[in-house]
Amino acid sequence: MADEKMRLIRARNGKRATFKRQCIHHKKKLDDVWRRPRGLQSKMRKQIRAKGRLPKPGFGGPAAVRGFHPSGYEEVLIFTPADLEGLNSETHAVRIARTVGNKKREVIQDKALELGLKVLNLKDASRKVVEEPEVVEEDVAEEEVALDE
Repeated sequence: MADEKMRLIRARNGKRATFKRQCIHHKKKLDDVWRRPRGLQSKMRKQIRAKGRLPKPGFGGPAAVRGFHPSGYEEVLIFTPADLEGLNSETHAVRIARTVGNKKREVIQDKALELGLKVLNLKDASRKVVEEPEVVEEDVAEEEVALDE
């Protein structure tokens, strides 16, 4: 099953189509994200072949691996450490939500790694203590003597 799943994921990534936004090359500020052409006289909406393809049924990936991460794991979005209960380390991968703060992120990451789960957006969430350079008393005394002279 695992070999078949990885084969389907590779096939899905191999035939993945890219759809360009209409007039993306005309304006610099337009993002390269798909937007449906809605113009009345739009050649792209009328599906003139040289103007670019529109998404249609048939461009989707195999149903058996739809929604899977390219690594072969099924993604699970995590908000709290309690969400990690009942996950299988062989089939599930964890993505920590972007709204989770550093304190809770550190707890979730530690628990996930302890359970053997793969964390897709692993970050160094440990608290960093900023150490101030120690001022040596001898240097201060030498500076005071230099100022007196």
